[in-house]
Amino acid sequence: MVLELDQVTKRFGSFTAVNQLSLTIPEKEMFGFLGANGAGKTTTFRMILGLLDASEGKISWDGKPINYKTSSMIGYLPEERGLYPKLKVREQIVYLARLRGMQKQAALKELDYWLNRFKVKEYADKKIEELSKGNQQKIQFIAAVIHKPKLLILDEPFSGLDPVNVEQLKEAVVELKNTGTTIVFASHRMEHVEEMCELICIMHKGSPVVHGSLKEIKRSFGKKNLVIHADFDTTFLMEYPGVTRAKVTAEGIHLQITSEQAAQDILKDIVGKGFIRKFVLEEPSLNDIFIEKVGASYE
Repeated sequence: MVLELDQVTKRFGSFTAVNQLSLTIPEKEMFGFLGANGAGKTTTFRMILGLLDASEGKISWDGKPINYKTSSMIGYLPEERGLYPKLKVREQIVYLARLRGMQKQAALKELDYWLNRFKVKEYADKKIEELSKGNQQKIQFIAAVIHKPKLLILDEPFSGLDPVNVEQLKEAVVELKNTGTTIVFASHRMEHVEEMCELICIMHKGSPVVHGSLKEIKRSFGKKNLVIHADFDTTFLMEYPGVTRAKVTAEGIHLQITSEQAAQDILKDIVGKGFIRKFVLEEPSLNDIFIEKVGASYE
C-alpha cells in the first residue's frame, strides 16, 4: 500500500502553499517531513487526509483515492490539540474509536493496553482538561492509533513534551512501524527525524528541496564535520584550506570540511603543537544539510 503524491499543488487565492510536490512513501516505512513553519507540511497532511482538495495533482494510496471509505485505515495526530476538554478520557476515546468503525468492547480493550503502556492507567476517568500537557498528548496519540491504522500521520508529535514522555512516544511509534504501519511524521526536531526515519523530505516555501534516503542524502552532501578539542589555540584553522564553516566552542573548534584529505592535512599540522584531547571526523548532520539547502538553521 504505497502512498503516492503526484505533482500536488495547493493554492489559497494567489498564495501557493504547496508547489508541485511529488513523493512516493513505501508501505511500512517511516517518512520524515522537515521544514520551517509555513513550509507546507500541515497543508500536505490535510490534502493526504482528504480534508483539503489539491488545486492540481493526484494523491493515491494503494492506487486509489483517499476518501471516507479509507478513513478507518488512517490515523492522524494533528499539531493543534483536538480533544474535548470536558469529556473523560474513556468516553472521548470510545467515541472517537466508534467513529472509526470499532466496537465499544474492542476500543476499551485497546485503550486499556495503551493507558498501561504509557503508565497513565488512573486517568481513564479523568477529564481531558485535568491532565498535564504531556498526558493530554498521550491521550491524543491513543486517539490516533486506537483503531490500528495502516497509515499514521503525526504532525509534530513530540512538541512540548519532556524527555521522558518523548522517549515513551518514540518507542510507541517505532513499535507501530515494526508491526507494519506506514508512518509519516513532521517534527521540529532534526535529531528525532535523523534517529527514526530512513526516508525524508525537506520542504521550503511549499517545494521539496531535498527528498530521498537519508543515507544517500548524507553521502551526496560531500562535506563532513571535524571536531577538535585541544589544549592550544586552534582558531587559525578557521581560515584553513578545505574548511567551509567553523564554530569555536568552550571546548574547542567545530569545522565543516570538504574532504577527508582536509582532515588529514589539519591533523598533520596540529600534531606537535600540544595535547589533542579529541579529533573526530563525523558524518554531516541533518541540520548541516538543512542550513545549506534552506539557508537558515531550523530552530
